[in-house]
Amino acid sequence: MSAMKETLPESILECQDLVAGYELKAGFVRAVDGVSFALKRGEFLGIAGESGCGKTTLAYAVMRLFRDNAKIKSGKILFGGKDITHSSEEEIKKLRWEHISMVFQSAMNALNPVLQIGEQLTDGWLAHKRGEVREAKARALEVLKLVDIPEDRYNAYPHQLSGGMKQRVMIAMALMLQPEVIILDEPTTALDVVVQRTIIEKIQELRKTFRFSVIFITHDLSLLVEISDLLAIMYAGKIVEYGPASEVFYNPVHPYTRGLMASFPTLSGPIVRMGGIEGKPPDLIDPPSGCRFYPRCPDRHDGCDRDTPPLRQVRPGHFAACDGE
Repeated sequence: MSAMKETLPESILECQDLVAGYELKAGFVRAVDGVSFALKRGEFLGIAGESGCGKTTLAYAVMRLFRDNAKIKSGKILFGGKDITHSSEEEIKKLRWEHISMVFQSAMNALNPVLQIGEQLTDGWLAHKRGEVREAKARALEVLKLVDIPEDRYNAYPHQLSGGMKQRVMIAMALMLQPEVIILDEPTTALDVVVQRTIIEKIQELRKTFRFSVIFITHDLSLLVEISDLLAIMYAGKIVEYGPASEVFYNPVHPYTRGLMASFPTLSGPIVRMGGIEGKPPDLIDPPSGCRFYPRCPDRHDGCDRDTPPLRQVRPGHFAACDGE
């Protein structure tokens, strides 16, 4: 393990008032707007919210994978206490995959269809370590074993693997350089429930063994409450509620979080009509003034359209940008 990895502070990754998005002819899309959080070593942060709320943009910003019209406007990203927001591409290349890695949405598209699995695993290792091919292969076989993929799959092509195996290959790829933080973007999408459970159990097992931190992005709140230490709810580019996962899930405070919870069916108790959230998310080029959830909020009142509510502590460690009152 490198000296850097041995001397990292307890808060391994922080975002401070981060603003990021996309430059369009019509204006700047504030996909991430004033987001702040701190992730400790070994901690598991779940991020949930509707499609388009900024979850994936936040992940790409942290990884510094923005291209073309995407940019970080303001705020800071700190890794190991060091500000990496405007680090050069050369500096970021040394950090990416070796210290922060990512499992992208849809393993079907993330894997190169014309390269064998082994070659895709070893490419990153060789680029960072500049070692010999046999060392890279040994490490690749080691991580494949960690995710329960047989050694003979090393020479397989992606089309020869099941959906679950492809996802496990992506996890193996993220583990190749033993990073301190792994970001997983919808890692169980399009997998059946049995395979989903296998993937989640494997992630948890590996996290406990290697003590890396996780940022897990998904629409599935019921999954996050089982596996996360902390849960952040995003709406229209902002975190509107944040705290211990079980506290946020079972005692939601923000009207948006409560609406999300009401959208889930229950398997016990009387049959009731599921709730939901009327309307649609706002235009992030020209978002509404005041609270962004105001146009859809069942608890809105005078002033909601003028004042932007800050995150404030409602219970120990539990923060919300509104209490619905």
